Amino acid sequence: MTLVQILILSAVQGAAELLPVSSSAHVIVIAKMMGLDPTTPEMTLLLVMLHTGTMFAVICYFWKSWKATFFASRQQFLAAFKMIVLATIFTGVVGLTLKKLIEHFVLGSVPHAEIEMLFGNLGLISAALATVGLLIIFAGLNKNLTVGTRELGARESILIGVIQGLCLPFRGFSRSGATISAGLLLGIARARAEEFSFALAVVLTPPVVVREVLRLLKSQALMQQPETHLMHLFLPSIVGMGFSFLAGLLALRWLSSWLEHGRWQFFGYYCLCASVFVFVFRWLGA
Repeated sequence: MTLVQILILSAVQGAAELLPVSSSAHVIVIAKMMGLDPTTPEMTLLLVMLHTGTMFAVICYFWKSWKATFFASRQQFLAAFKMIVLATIFTGVVGLTLKKLIEHFVLGSVPHAEIEMLFGNLGLISAALATVGLLIIFAGLNKNLTVGTRELGARESILIGVIQGLCLPFRGFSRSGATISAGLLLGIARARAEEFSFALAVVLTPPVVVREVLRLLKSQALMQQPETHLMHLFLPSIVGMGFSFLAGLLALRWLSSWLEHGRWQFFGYYCLCASVFVFVFRWLGA
């Protein structure tokens, strides 16, 4: 993988990760256009490390508002902690259950099947983009829902966690797009839904990174690759993480502005257009 390819993937990931347009779908399509295989352990590690860069961008961007909402007092911190833990538990239950079901019933005939084998499936990506696009449009156009006043409670946290779990196995089903839209549809204020969605992302990213690192080490051990080769594999991911951090900060400013000014549905329109593009790209034999 060349430095130019890493920079392109980092810019796309950093911008698209924090916009509700599915960074994974964009990175996978761009990777395929550059002749790269998005299902290999090296590429999935790179994607996860790019997620790590955007995670740090999220922390930097939201830290001030999180201090005012989640860390204002011990009581507020405990309440926020409870909601985040609840949502994450249900995300894990739904996501892992879907993963096992897909690996058993869809990929059961493939030896040592893993959910990552589907990450390069452009048909699934196109369908996921269309689904989340419609969800975003519905949430954005319903003005009665986008001016929410409901407090974030256990019920809302669980439902958002379930929605996030549904996103995990499917590249193209934007996590931020689905969870923020779910918050809006539940009557939660726009800023609150955004803050909670990205707080969940910060919690979710580290275990995913660990999983992909272990998956890479396992694959390299089976291939009996030397340690110098492993360092060569990790270096692109580290470089990409830095560039995705910078791109992520810019993307967050854009997202917050459009969300607060009632332009959320435009991200949905973009997802529908992207879905058509991916479908045509697949149809042309990519």
